[in-house]
Amino acid sequence: MTEHQESVDIAIIGAGPVGMALALALAGGPHRLRLIDARQRGGWRNDPRALALAHGTRQVLEGLQAWNRNATTAISTIHVSQRAGFGRTLIDARDYGLPALGYVMRYRDLAAALDARLGDSLLLDNCSVQGVDSNPAGAEITLRRADETWRIMAQLVVHAEGTPGNDADIRVCDYRQHAVVAEVRPTAAHDHRAWERFTSDGPIALLPLGTEYSLVFTVPQAKAGELLGVDEHAFLATLRTRFADRLDFVASSPRASFPLALRMRRQVTADRQVWIGNAAQTLHPVSGQGFNLGLRDAWELADTLLCRAGCDAGDAAGLAAYGRRRRVDRYGSAAFTDGIVRVFSNDLAPLRHARGLGLLALELLPPLRHFVARRMIWGARAWP
Repeated sequence: MTEHQESVDIAIIGAGPVGMALALALAGGPHRLRLIDARQRGGWRNDPRALALAHGTRQVLEGLQAWNRNATTAISTIHVSQRAGFGRTLIDARDYGLPALGYVMRYRDLAAALDARLGDSLLLDNCSVQGVDSNPAGAEITLRRADETWRIMAQLVVHAEGTPGNDADIRVCDYRQHAVVAEVRPTAAHDHRAWERFTSDGPIALLPLGTEYSLVFTVPQAKAGELLGVDEHAFLATLRTRFADRLDFVASSPRASFPLALRMRRQVTADRQVWIGNAAQTLHPVSGQGFNLGLRDAWELADTLLCRAGCDAGDAAGLAAYGRRRRVDRYGSAAFTDGIVRVFSNDLAPLRHARGLGLLALELLPPLRHFVARRMIWGARAWP
């Protein structure tokens, strides 16, 4: 078996959008980089998932020259309401002087835009990570690639792949919900409006994507099986009922589901290692914060490393500085989404009335509505 050895400053494990964004943000700087991925390059080409991208994420991608405007659908307004209760609010991009509140883009299109900027020498694909050994002096990654073994020595290892596990450092909250996802075709044009509808089972999001909607339908686990098992006509009838017949639909793509949980790594740094994106935290999909938070992880890590150019990329002081910078945004985003799920995913009458008053307050008190909207658009940067 052939063995290769390589020494770099920063090794990034995971060439999804967050890992690629970090590599691009650091490219051209003083660091020697290696990007590592388990898949073959371009393995995302058939990925049908849709991503909700905040306007702040567009600004980051434009800075990386990886914004593909032609592959996005803009969100001009967001209609927020609850089923079987009063109160609603409308968030409009014009109130913030923005072309859109956010955008919807297929995962594969975003990955393609980032991949096109990578070049041919940075990525080592088709690799399985056998182990990462680190100590205050350095880190070593052992890889298997076909019949080759690779040993990569790095000052810093960045984990940008996978989700937090179940060890003692991981906070896990199982919502006992599943997200049923599909694309649905409305009878009338969506006019770039997104819908967030809260029900006793969980939130439902409709995001404009092309001429259709990308649907995230949150329900308890048992009901997820029912929604996957019924025919298209019955599924669309159920969806129509959830929106009190305000919207109508004529077709649905095949459906899929996945379980929902909050997983937060309390410490995102260790000796010579740092975790970003889904490897650091996975959130409930309500309000579409997960990917946007992960991209901000990558952007601020790159900024921290570039500001310390000339220093050891993995020294403890730099990693501690990064951890402090991310704390408010990470925990603020987790608390924001977790709070929404807990308050809105039940049918207790007192809470239903309180939710209605809250939605009414958002509509009648622009400063409160603007605070929520800016939090969704820019993350912690929107906070005083």
